[in-house]
Amino acid sequence: MKVERFLELCPSDFFTGVPDSQLKALCDELMEKYGTGKQHHIVANEGNAVALAAGYHLASGKVPMVYLQNSGEGNAMNPLVSLASERVYGIPLLLVIGYRGEPGVKDEPQHLFQGEITLDFLKLLQIPYFVLEKESKEEDLKNALEGFAKEFQKGRQAAIVVKKGALEKEHGYHYSNAYNFSREDAIRCIVDYTEDSPIVSTTGKASRELYEIREERGEDHSRDFLTVGSMGHASSIALGIALEKENERVVCLDGDGALLMHMGAMAVLGASGQKNILHILLNNEAHETVGGQPTVSPNVDYGSVAKACGYNKSYLVRNQKNLERVLLESAKEEGPIFLEVRCAMHSRENLGRPKESPKENKELFMKKLEK
Repeated sequence: MKVERFLELCPSDFFTGVPDSQLKALCDELMEKYGTGKQHHIVANEGNAVALAAGYHLASGKVPMVYLQNSGEGNAMNPLVSLASERVYGIPLLLVIGYRGEPGVKDEPQHLFQGEITLDFLKLLQIPYFVLEKESKEEDLKNALEGFAKEFQKGRQAAIVVKKGALEKEHGYHYSNAYNFSREDAIRCIVDYTEDSPIVSTTGKASRELYEIREERGEDHSRDFLTVGSMGHASSIALGIALEKENERVVCLDGDGALLMHMGAMAVLGASGQKNILHILLNNEAHETVGGQPTVSPNVDYGSVAKACGYNKSYLVRNQKNLERVLLESAKEEGPIFLEVRCAMHSRENLGRPKESPKENKELFMKKLEK
């Protein structure tokens, strides 16, 4: 179905959510039509989107749209059941959910279990849903939306679960930023200067690039914990390791979309006063892994946030020369240390994926930490 027609049929004129690759056509169309502003907001996490949409309904009486990948159902659950539910405030919402890990369709390991329980999750929350497929006809969607309208009148929510390729857009939307230092080159430099330190890398392409850099260097992957799911939690994983392994310098490679998703983790990390942790933000101001949609990072002074959260030092670099200087300097200092690296947005088209399973990665990493 053409995404333009999809939006015409849906009852919403206010849109908020977290981008997803299955919903790229929708995200591109919203960016092309509205950008980010009054009618369209790309937010930090899915619970944030539900609350923002609830506020819009309170002020307008209308039914807003909340879009998300199915992995974000967990983040959305609390405000769905304790705020929007008809048993609480009764706030109607149209959820549009990207169906990653759909049973029977090949996908990455972090999506498989989520895919198995996606529809069960909606049933548990008593949210009626319609599964939009490539083969779905316009009449099918119209009929579903007619049924949803009755639910909205009762102050309930309803969901459209979007399978891969079900929404189409003729031309993609072009995303870019102002930086030219590639993230892969930044990671390569970090690997050079952090030597044998354990690295916890965030969800998305940063972990894939770290994996391939190790392959290039003929090294194994025992130093690296590749956080393939759990977006926004890499720094907390790194802190947990640093607390137990105080003689190791632990490095976290974070992304700006991930950092924003659970930004409270910075306050916890800073308050810990943990001296052996280096938190590196690879900031390309985008949700690049799912299409390049912008984050709010251009408006955030991460260095000041880190200092306010109790980090001992904070640095900002935009090129390799300064990154090398800071990595040398910070190695002599006590943490927590925060280092923001401004990066270009795009990655190699032939970027591969880890060959080992997440469990194999975990076991290698734990054996290395034991030694």
